[in-house]
Amino acid sequence: MSFTRTNAVPLPVIVVLALLAGCAQPDDVPRATTHDDLVTLFQEWRAFEAPALVDGVPDYSDRAMAAQHRELAAYQRRLAAIDTTGWPVEHQVDYHLVRAEVNGLDFDHRVRRPWARNPAFYAMIFPSQSDVPAHEGPVIHTWIDLWTYDYPLAPADAADLAARLRTVRPVLEQARRNLVEDAHDLWVGAVRSMNGQVTDLDALAARVAGTSDDLDGAIADARAATEAYRDWLDVEAPSKTGPSGVGKDNYTWYLQQVHLLPYTWEEEVTIARRELARAHAFLRLEEHRNRDLPPLRRIANAEEYDRALNAAVTDYMEFLEAEEIVSVKDYMDPAIRAQIGRFTPTDGLRNFFSEVDYREPFAMRLHGYHWFDLARMREEPHPSPIRQVPLLYNIFDGRAEGLATGVEEMMMHAGLLDERPRSRELVYILLAQRAARALGGLYMHANEWTMEEAVQFASAWTPRGWLPTDGDLVWFEQHLYLQQPGYGSSYVIGKVEIEKLLAERARQLGDAFTLRGFMDELGAAGVIPVSLIRWELTGQADEIVRMTQPR
Repeated sequence: MSFTRTNAVPLPVIVVLALLAGCAQPDDVPRATTHDDLVTLFQEWRAFEAPALVDGVPDYSDRAMAAQHRELAAYQRRLAAIDTTGWPVEHQVDYHLVRAEVNGLDFDHRVRRPWARNPAFYAMIFPSQSDVPAHEGPVIHTWIDLWTYDYPLAPADAADLAARLRTVRPVLEQARRNLVEDAHDLWVGAVRSMNGQVTDLDALAARVAGTSDDLDGAIADARAATEAYRDWLDVEAPSKTGPSGVGKDNYTWYLQQVHLLPYTWEEEVTIARRELARAHAFLRLEEHRNRDLPPLRRIANAEEYDRALNAAVTDYMEFLEAEEIVSVKDYMDPAIRAQIGRFTPTDGLRNFFSEVDYREPFAMRLHGYHWFDLARMREEPHPSPIRQVPLLYNIFDGRAEGLATGVEEMMMHAGLLDERPRSRELVYILLAQRAARALGGLYMHANEWTMEEAVQFASAWTPRGWLPTDGDLVWFEQHLYLQQPGYGSSYVIGKVEIEKLLAERARQLGDAFTLRGFMDELGAAGVIPVSLIRWELTGQADEIVRMTQPR
């Protein structure tokens, strides 16, 4: 049997999915049968998922959240009442995306409860754009993306930003009432988050100084409120002694029912440990092969930085085109070139990723495949409204982070670094860091490691001492992974999932397989879980069926 992206699923799978999706209908819910019904439900669901605003401030009070959890049951019933029998695969995929989001909110109410146990949930200020479709980790509604404004600010934008900044104080005052649960490492990590918000507000104040008295005052008020909240956290954190992880069983449930990853906690640990060992072993082999070559030299000045990084973008885009890796679109070059940034002088150690970037500009340009994804979402939106917007609860992470991570090694093996042998070492250094921090996240959620122990492990297993424990990055990462189950492992697990799909698709298509064809269809499916992309590309739904069987 041959398959295409829109092939019907084999009959036994359709039967199973139909049973799961709605054969046992609640009596009080009308049966829905079309994809348009699903889209309507999705749009209403997204409006429901956001908490009510009171004077512009989202209401995360215990009473409001308890009411939302009760009302969630109606959406679960409506979703179960949708009969997907006979739908094309791509529409059934959409159904499971909505189901995953509904499960995500249910998990938040039952387990994660960020509004009650995670003080960093109330951080609001984001100075720069994430390289994934939405913010990494749980984020309060009414966050403030400073990067979306044009500077210098027009009067209307200055007034808008000032009004939004005025909500920081009431949000943080509400947070003190809502945070009633005991999760030691989440409280400790939040102090760093709030220090970061103070720094971001200081940078904003300097950038817009004198634009308007109202804006200057709003920034100062937000800063003072953030400092007071941080100081309160600092006083309260030592009294918190409870665990911060969700536990192994909850972690597995979240992987399978929200992020649609066909693994358990234990299986992810096995994969991450294997990738960590492989990265270190292959790094040593590369170093041995290159032992007579001079070490890579760090970029020394701004002129060299601009020249080298722009040349890397040009060479990378030419490589993608000439080697038929992916169909190159006009929006791709400017999307990735815009992220080059500026040279930062220092005599000491830079951020881990800068230590890589300042030695080999190709490396982080490869990880910048993220920006191709975001540009595609903007310039070539998916036909389905459900896939045109970022998925909630970071459900996109395995596909987004997995592909960006996987491309680094894939392009190396495709020949991009053939004339840069020392740069091959950096690919394995990057992989080792991702695998080490993945294990930190996994063991923190198992409540077997503290955040400090996860930091120590990630630092110790990152080669060349480039991730020191006294740096901000390693603490930021482990705190993020503690807040968002599955994110820390998504880089490695998502990479493995995409490699597995590439192998399966190549076996399926035989001589008709091309790398460009695979990369194009992978991108066209959207930034969604790889298990769903696999179903859409190969016609094989066994992973989804296994994960959705009643327990």
